[in-house]
Amino acid sequence: MSAIYTTDEYGRPFIIVREQDKKHRKTGIEATKAHIMAAKTVSNIVRTSLGPRGLDKILISPDGDITISNDGATIMSQMAIENQIGKLLVELSKSQDDEIGDGTTGIVVLAGALLEQAEELLDRGIHPIRISDGFERACKIAVAHLDKVSDVIPWSKDDTSDLFKCAKTSLGSKIVNKCHDQFAQIAVDAILSVADLERKDVDFELIKMEGKVGGELANTALVKGVVIDKDFSHPQMPKEIKDAKIAILTCPFEPPKPKTKHKLDITTVKEFEELQKYERDTFENMIKQVKDCGANVVACQWGFDDEANSLLLQHKLPAIRWVGGPEIELLAIATNGRI
Repeated sequence: MSAIYTTDEYGRPFIIVREQDKKHRKTGIEATKAHIMAAKTVSNIVRTSLGPRGLDKILISPDGDITISNDGATIMSQMAIENQIGKLLVELSKSQDDEIGDGTTGIVVLAGALLEQAEELLDRGIHPIRISDGFERACKIAVAHLDKVSDVIPWSKDDTSDLFKCAKTSLGSKIVNKCHDQFAQIAVDAILSVADLERKDVDFELIKMEGKVGGELANTALVKGVVIDKDFSHPQMPKEIKDAKIAILTCPFEPPKPKTKHKLDITTVKEFEELQKYERDTFENMIKQVKDCGANVVACQWGFDDEANSLLLQHKLPAIRWVGGPEIELLAIATNGRI
C-alpha cells in the first residue's frame, strides 16, 4: 500500500492512500469459480446436519438469542450471508420449505454437489451455458425415470397409516425424534383437521403452535380448537365453562366514558351520583343484551376497568379482555360465529 503526503488550499496536511491499485474485478471463469466456491461453502455448512444421524447447529443471533436446530431452512434463514450466490441458496431452501415442507437441507447439498461437478467441466473448457443446458436435459431424464418407477399410494381420511409413515420419515432427523410416533400422529391429525380434501389444499395459517416454558416434549398435545392464552378478567370467575356460548366483541365493553375532546363539568355531589348511576345502568343494559342473546362468556378485544369487572362478576358473566385481533378472527372461524 502506497500513500502520498500533501496539503489542501489552506495548507492543512492530509494523506492520500493508494490501495485501489491492488484491487481488481474478477471476470470470466475466475468469477464463476468464485461464485461456485461461495455456494460450496454454504452447502458444506449444512451438509453435516443431513439425515437421521445429522448434527445439530447452534446459531447465535446479534441479540444473543440462541437457536439449536438441524433443519436446513431454519439454519439457512438464521445465517447472515452477504454473498449474493449464498443468498440464492437461502432462497432455494426457503422456497423448498414453502412448497414441500421437507428436504430443505438435501436440496442445498444437492445444489452444492452439482456446482462441484460443474467446476470440473469448466476446467475442461466447456462453456457455462452448455453445462446449464446439460443439467436441464439431465433433469428431464431424471424426472421421466422417477415417473416410471414411482407408485401411487392410496389413502383416505379413515386410513392414515401411510400419511403417518411419511410424517415419521420427515421428522426422523428433527429434534423431536425422541417422541417420534407422538409428533407424527399430531402432525397428521392437525393437517387433516384443516385440509380441504376436495381442493387438495391446506391453509397453514389455521394451525398455530404455542410454546410453554417447562415440561417436556412428551407433554405436547394437539388442541382441536383455538388456544387463547388469557385468564378471566376477575380471579373469582369460574375456571371452567362447559357448553360455552361466546359473545365475540371488538367494541368497548364497559360503562360509557367521556371522550378526551368532550368536557363534562360536575359541580355537585348529586350530579356525580346521577352520572355514576347512568354509567352503571348503561353497562348493566349492555350485560343484559349479551345475556339475552344466549351468551355465557364474553371475549372482548378491548379492556375494561375494575368497576366493569365487578359488575360482570355480580351478573355472573365471565369475560376475557385484551384478546388479539388474529385470535378474535380464529375464534370466529372455529365457532362459525360473527364478530
